[in-house]
Amino acid sequence: MKKEIINDKNHIDGQQGIVIGRNSVAEAYRAGRSVEKLFVQKATESGPIESIIKQAKRAGTVYSFVDKSRLKQLCGSDQHQGVVAFVSDYSYATVDDILQAARDAEEDPFVIVADGIQDPHNLGAIIRSAHQAGAHGLIIPKRRAVGLTQVVASASAGAVNYLPVARVTNLTQTIQELQAKGLWFSAADMEGESLYTCDLTGPIGLVIGGEGSGVSRLVRETCDRTVSIPMKGKIDSLNASVAAGILMFEVLHQRENK
Repeated sequence: MKKEIINDKNHIDGQQGIVIGRNSVAEAYRAGRSVEKLFVQKATESGPIESIIKQAKRAGTVYSFVDKSRLKQLCGSDQHQGVVAFVSDYSYATVDDILQAARDAEEDPFVIVADGIQDPHNLGAIIRSAHQAGAHGLIIPKRRAVGLTQVVASASAGAVNYLPVARVTNLTQTIQELQAKGLWFSAADMEGESLYTCDLTGPIGLVIGGEGSGVSRLVRETCDRTVSIPMKGKIDSLNASVAAGILMFEVLHQRENK
């Protein structure tokens, strides 16, 4: 996949956004672009760099201090001025945008939470299924998870342009805030109640765990219940996006037959 490289000379080549140089990174924040990750050269905390780090903290950007050689590897040049940022290819919605989408449709909120999905193909497939199943939006964490990239967009078959995706700092806190607004959350877990005996109607949130690790402990304990997918094979798990699709379309089935 080609990368979009934006430096102080405004060189652009391709798709995924990499912003290089102090002025360009600072301008990306001023313009409101969603910065996925920020890399800062060690021992370069001068005035401009300190300002960028403050902007990163305000925006909740994940940032790391790295060696000069790592920055060169990331951008393919020594002309990085001690800072490189990865920016999202697509803009994020807010959790309120997702709730507004439900109000506009005059439907009970149907929200998907992806807890730590790291494979962009899986996230794209989840977005595609969520849109087709009638979900009003997807919530993902800022840390330890893939964001909205071109690979995700491609895997979503364009659904990323229609489904609001919110990116939050704390999934547990976000779930609690939505519970206070009347949503009931079900976390996918092999030890949970069969989804075919659960009532999945009404304002609902479904939580899908990351590849291999599943739903994190704190998030699972915050949810109102756990649900499982009955399986008859000799292996004990499904691909994250496949499991998500099964759960989401059971919600759609129950909503249309209540």
